[in-house]
Amino acid sequence: MPPITRLFEKALSPRAHLLDEKHQSALRLFNGFTEGDPDLVVDLYARTLVFNNYAEVPILGISAIREAQAFYLEKLPWVQAIVLKTRQGTTRQEKQGLLLHGQVPDRKIRENGVWYSVDLTMNRDASLYLDTRNLRSWLKENMAGKSVLNTFAYTGSLGVAAMAGKAARVVQLDRNRDFLNLGKASYTLNGFPIVKSDFVSADFFPAVSRFKRENQTFDCVLLDPPFFSSTAKGRVDLENDPARLINKARPLVKSGGWLVVINNALFVSGADFMELLDSLCLDGFVSIEQLVPVPEDFCGLPAGRVAGHPTDPTPFNHPTKIAILRIKHAEKQ
Repeated sequence: MPPITRLFEKALSPRAHLLDEKHQSALRLFNGFTEGDPDLVVDLYARTLVFNNYAEVPILGISAIREAQAFYLEKLPWVQAIVLKTRQGTTRQEKQGLLLHGQVPDRKIRENGVWYSVDLTMNRDASLYLDTRNLRSWLKENMAGKSVLNTFAYTGSLGVAAMAGKAARVVQLDRNRDFLNLGKASYTLNGFPIVKSDFVSADFFPAVSRFKRENQTFDCVLLDPPFFSSTAKGRVDLENDPARLINKARPLVKSGGWLVVINNALFVSGADFMELLDSLCLDGFVSIEQLVPVPEDFCGLPAGRVAGHPTDPTPFNHPTKIAILRIKHAEKQ
């Protein structure tokens, strides 16, 4: 067995129990960054495999991709399609994904009893973030009767989980209408009513300002921004200025409500992020209620892990650092 194939085998075996009988789940099968080959990541969406070629020179990753294709088609004969995404591709199609095997990639997955619509070639990622699966479970378990604002919603999966948990209202906010439309497709899959005014296609900064002017507040605000972005309306920089967004969103949370903060900056250590959160707690109006771990299949299971992360994420288990904050406001005199 070739060395790379041994890595695939070592990673697949302890994940076998996560594969559901109906082949509807989504999970990471191989995290090359921690499991032995940083040029390759393999994800599963229902019956479709997504190969992510991270090699700086893409052709150097082709050999591993060929071996991965042969290995997974043998071990998982029910796989119907394989999509290859090349991070350093020369065309948009290469970056977003080209069909390597089969015909039509899957368009939906089922997680924790909830359907999510996916478009595996719509963007550089696969339209559903696997690292926030545990957060979706928390939302489903805790949002009954609550109002939720999902900022930087992307395809709305966190809001979909809140709806599955019987939230009273979920506002999905993202600049890209196409992404929000995929969220609407998830609503349809689950039989949730679509309130058009609750799908807001707008920049975060003016939208938040409008909510404040209108005195709109929510029981839970979700803050899952990109690592970095800059528009005429504002700038997001999770490595150098993560506190700005948190403080921008805090007034939108009802007193006693939650602010869910996600920081996926690879070079921001867990200790540095905790130091920031602790500093926000000094005024007594913010408290850290819970840290949400990233699923082990996404991190790379301990049995197959051969490398660590660029910075130590402790007390988090992955550079995707998820914290649930409880927000209070001063009583008006």
